[in-house]
Formats: sequence, C-alpha cells, structure tokens
Amino acid sequence: MATTERSFVSKVWDFFCSLKLTLFLLISLALTSIIGTILPQGTLPPQYVAEISHTKLLIYTKLGFFDMYHSWWFIALLYIFSLNLISCSIKRLPHVFKFISDPALILGEGQRSSFPLKKELSFSGPIEKGKERLAEFLGKEFATPVITEHDGEFHLFSQKTAWCRLGVYVVHFSILVIFVGAIIGSLTGYKGFVAIVEGTSVNSFEGRNGQQIPLGFDVLCEKFNVEFYPNGAPKEYKSILTVLENGKPVPGYSHVKVIVNEPMTYKGITFYQSSYGQATEGGDHYITVTSRKDGKTEKFTVHEGVPVTLKDGTTFKLLEATQDVSPFAPGYSGPAARIEVTRKGAAPQVFIAYKDYPDVNAQRGDNLIFKYEGSSAKQYTGLQVAKDPGVWVVWLGCTLMILGLCIAFFMSHKRVWVVVSKGHAWIYGNASKNQAAFQMQFEDISEKFQHLKI
Repeated sequence: MATTERSFVSKVWDFFCSLKLTLFLLISLALTSIIGTILPQGTLPPQYVAEISHTKLLIYTKLGFFDMYHSWWFIALLYIFSLNLISCSIKRLPHVFKFISDPALILGEGQRSSFPLKKELSFSGPIEKGKERLAEFLGKEFATPVITEHDGEFHLFSQKTAWCRLGVYVVHFSILVIFVGAIIGSLTGYKGFVAIVEGTSVNSFEGRNGQQIPLGFDVLCEKFNVEFYPNGAPKEYKSILTVLENGKPVPGYSHVKVIVNEPMTYKGITFYQSSYGQATEGGDHYITVTSRKDGKTEKFTVHEGVPVTLKDGTTFKLLEATQDVSPFAPGYSGPAARIEVTRKGAAPQVFIAYKDYPDVNAQRGDNLIFKYEGSSAKQYTGLQVAKDPGVWVVWLGCTLMILGLCIAFFMSHKRVWVVVSKGHAWIYGNASKNQAAFQMQFEDISEKFQHLKI
C-alpha cells in the first residue's frame, strides 16, 4: 500500500516537473492572450454588441472571454504554471548549487580525453616548482586556482562566473514575482469608468460590477476639446482636469492635460482618456429644413424628444445626437442626429441627418431636406479609472527577468584545469555556453602556457 501511494505521489511530482507541461502552459497562455487582445475586455461597446450574434455573445460571456484575465480558467493556468516553475526549480536547483559550490577539483583520466580544448607543456624542473609557477600563471591569466594533490599529481582548478548558472532560476523567480504583483493588483486594485460633463466634478466612478466606487476626492473637468481631421475623423481629444480636496484645487494637480497615452495619476489612481460624447441633458440643438420646391431654408432650435411642427403640418423630433457618428455609421464621421419625421396620415420615418454630408442628406428623396447644424450642449469626457497596487511588484519582476535573461544568455561558466605531473603539465578548458568565444580565450592562454618557462 505504501509503495502504491509513493508511486502516485512520484507521478504527480514528475508531472509538475515536466518540461512538456511547461511548453503546454506557455503555448496555452500565449494563445489565450491573443483572445484577450482581439476581443474587447470589460464593458462592451454598443456597436460590438450590435454586430456579434447572440449565440456568440452568450458563449463568449460564459467562457469569460470579455474579462479573460480575471476568468477562473486563465487564473488556473497561471497557478499551474507557478507550481510547474517551483517544482522544476526545487528539483534542479540543489544539483546546480552542488555543481557551483562543490566543483570537480580533480580531473580523472576518463574526463581528460573528453575535453576538446587541451594543451601540453613539458618542463625539466621539480614538480613543486612547476606547480607554484603554473598556479601563479593561472591566477594572472584567468583566476586564482584551487590546488589539490592526487596520486602524485597536482590538480589546479580555477573558474569564472560560476553563479551565472543560476540565471535561469532568476528568470523563474521573476515570473513568480510578476504573478504575485498581478494577484495583488487583482485582489486590491480596481478598474472602472467615469463620464464627466464639462464644468462638473465627480467623486466616484462605476466599477466592473456596476457599483459606484468612491474616489476619496473630486475630479473636475475644466474643459474638453476635440480636434478633427479634414475628413471629419477625430484627430485628438483632451481633457483639462483639476483634482479637488475639500473643494480646493490640489497644488500640482490643477488644469492637468489628459490625452490618449498621457494619463493623470493621483494617490495611486490613474485616469486615462478613453472616450468622449455629448451630454444628454441640457443644451440646444440646431436643425435646418430646406424645401426642394422653393429652396427656402428654416433653422430650428430643438431639444431631444420634443416635437416641432412645420407650416405644412409635418412634425419632426430629434431622437438623439452625437458629435462623432463614425461608431454608428461606418464610412461617415463628425456631428449627426437621428430624426423622426411624421407627415399627416403617414407612418413616422427615422433617418440620420449629417452636418458634413449635405449630399447624403439630399439623397433621402423627400421634399424636405434635414441637416444637423450642431449643438450648444456640453460634451463629456470618458475616463478609464484604474488602481493597481501591485504594479511596482510587477515592475520589480520585469527588472529581475531582464537581469536573469542577461545572465542566462550573455554570461557563461568558464572552467580551466591544469594537471601537473613530473616533467609534464596539461591544461584543459570548458565553458557552459558560447564555446567559440571561450575557445579564442583558451587559445590565447594555452599559447602563453606553452611558452612558459619553468
């Protein structure tokens, strides 16, 4: 019974130490990260929901694809990968430590024949003098040797950067540190969204779960501005924000410009420029109506949802307006409004009236041509709000990873043995990686070795 139990434990241990498991997990994490890059994360844009089928939306939601990095299966992959790294390190690290701390000081006959890098020196002096002279030479040209006497021979062993064999384990540790930082951020941090109308302030934001989370201070949107390209597409949009504590501006955080890729951070909370739009409440909208028959144009000041009656009895109503129609009407951009027109005895017609596309407005075919002229309504700035206390732990992990990769790829463990016997000495060399570079160094040392006078 004990044998069977031990066998099962051994199989589980071997499974978590397996390199095949490591490769499988790395490929799985890479593939799932592609899903998180392609699919939108968090609150879904309305246009995406409108385009995707209901079945796909349901499947993706059940699988957690829209919040993939917080899904149970992605976190499970990270936990298994962490166990895999820890198990591999525990299994192999003692051997590496022993290799570094207790190197082979004596080079046996069988080992000598396996070295491709070796040279011989003949000398006529006493062996003691030869040993001392070669130890001095090796310390000067490479590293101070450890001298061991064995079977009438002296074995001189020296090494450089033996600790570089630990580079891969520094990388392992850095990955675990990054995971710890991510877990800290996931458990104690948060992300959300807030919309601030120009001239107003907020002291909370909406989290992922729809709940309002207090900021602990106020953020005032002093002004919002958007610039457009000639074709009407948005070029740059920016918010001028001020942080308020007890109703007063915080020094250094007054009139801060926030644009895409230039966020504002206060008390560990970062505000990213995310979106913008027109405030739904307040402000006037301007619509012109042109008659095809006589060419006369009338300008109306309207409000959303309030019907307007024309001279011929036709009524129209502004349903909604936007300063950038591109997300809702592909191929078009700039200000636009959705209008409902009702003629006497006819069913209502709903269409979009553009500001920058008068020809499109005229293509509707009706006697009346509607054009949206814009609005005096204030705009709002949409800000992504995020707090991640674990970000510095993640940066520490990234720094350790770079250090570990530099050690693992650009440094090598170099070893040189000199075996001294009566009248003869042999020098042997070996490096853990970059053999070509070490061969050049060894040839330089061995040339001096062969010309050494003892």
